[in-house]
Amino acid sequence: MITQPKIIQGGMGIAVSNWEMARAVSQYGQLGVVSGTAIDNVLVRRLQLGDADGHMRRALAAFPDKKMIGPILHRYFIEGGKDPNVPFLAAHKLVVNQIHSARELLVISSFVEVWLAKEGHQGLIGINLLEKIQMANGASILGAMMAGVDYVLMGAGLPREIPHFIKEISLGNAAQLSIEVKNATNPISIEINPKEFIPDSDFPIKRPQFLAIISSDILATYLAREEITKPDGFIIESSIAGGHNAPPRGKIVLDENNEPIYGPRDEPNLEKIKALGLPFWLAGGFGKPEQLISALETGAAGIQVGTIFALCEESGFTKELRAQVLEQLDSGNLDIHTDLLASPTSFPIKIVSVPNSTSESDVYETREKLCDLSYLRTPVEFASGRIGYRCSGEPDRAYLKKGGEAESLIGRKCLCNGLMSNIGLPQHRLSGYVEPTLLTLGSDVEGLKELHSHFKNGWSAKEAISYLLGL
Repeated sequence: MITQPKIIQGGMGIAVSNWEMARAVSQYGQLGVVSGTAIDNVLVRRLQLGDADGHMRRALAAFPDKKMIGPILHRYFIEGGKDPNVPFLAAHKLVVNQIHSARELLVISSFVEVWLAKEGHQGLIGINLLEKIQMANGASILGAMMAGVDYVLMGAGLPREIPHFIKEISLGNAAQLSIEVKNATNPISIEINPKEFIPDSDFPIKRPQFLAIISSDILATYLAREEITKPDGFIIESSIAGGHNAPPRGKIVLDENNEPIYGPRDEPNLEKIKALGLPFWLAGGFGKPEQLISALETGAAGIQVGTIFALCEESGFTKELRAQVLEQLDSGNLDIHTDLLASPTSFPIKIVSVPNSTSESDVYETREKLCDLSYLRTPVEFASGRIGYRCSGEPDRAYLKKGGEAESLIGRKCLCNGLMSNIGLPQHRLSGYVEPTLLTLGSDVEGLKELHSHFKNGWSAKEAISYLLGL
């Protein structure tokens, strides 16, 4: 039986919740979580920068099927690192019918991040994935399970198929995940066969716990009512949690700052969730020690915390970006806005106003629209029967030509490239243009202020945990 942690470190992507942070959190007795979002491009960019400390290659050498590793190193690894002005070579874009090498890279990248997070200790490690990025999830879960992941966490949608998928993979059976294809005339799915990566004799393998990240008791009740959709627990996120949020229920009303107003209908009924008999953790506005105590008193197993870990020393954010945020925090100028339009997912998202990022209108307007990483593309079946892909972050003309609606283009920003820039892996275009950052954090910063008052020069994951536990 896996011990339930009191603190789950939030799975912030892309690679803000990297293996180093997750490993540190885990070593201090809580659940460290790596982000699985865009992990294939994270790996190949690290390799193209030369993998100076050798961590990527050490983890690749631990992958069971060695013949899959050679082509990856041959294609992406650059001894000493690439010329800073040369663009990164990208991983394959996600598609419904993936070529085998693309699937291999997804499996291996997920394995690498989890393997490094678990290396040298017995603590708990989870991986956070987004239901929205369906075309990557099956391979990413398999790779994480091959590395011995303890928990899989998933939000940004309703992950009703994941419990059964994890169970079947652990038994060595091929399993399918549905793909939502707009205008599809027939159901479409992606099948993953674990025996393409793991010898038949090695099954069963460890089945990780699955936590569904949701915002309401209605969704919790729906998932818990049948064994095939039932998770091992829930993370209940409020509207002030960082990153993407569920939209308000009913008609959306905006306040004077153009942010959506959440009301009583958006508050989860914790008594109904508790009655389901599954453990749950509370997230969004639980960044202080007294809030952990309060959560435990409601019957929660603990809390999920993101922002104070996002700004810890082991985080994937660049030092410069962390310093900017902490300087704004000190001066009282930290502005975090819930933007209804920015995300191509159409979910509200928290955007931090940071100089030289696409949060600024002039930086946003200067950037030429393109969609080359393409994780948030929507598959679409056209009248011909062909499946294509569109994203409201791509050039307007291309999006409209593929049947997208003009109103969906208003205010949309490229999350994929912006989030890559946050972690020091920005794309350098041939024109000389370097992709700017796009920062997201939770809107409750009271715990952040208090922690920063104790650690003016920054803090470690251990110090964040000690603070939350009141030690």
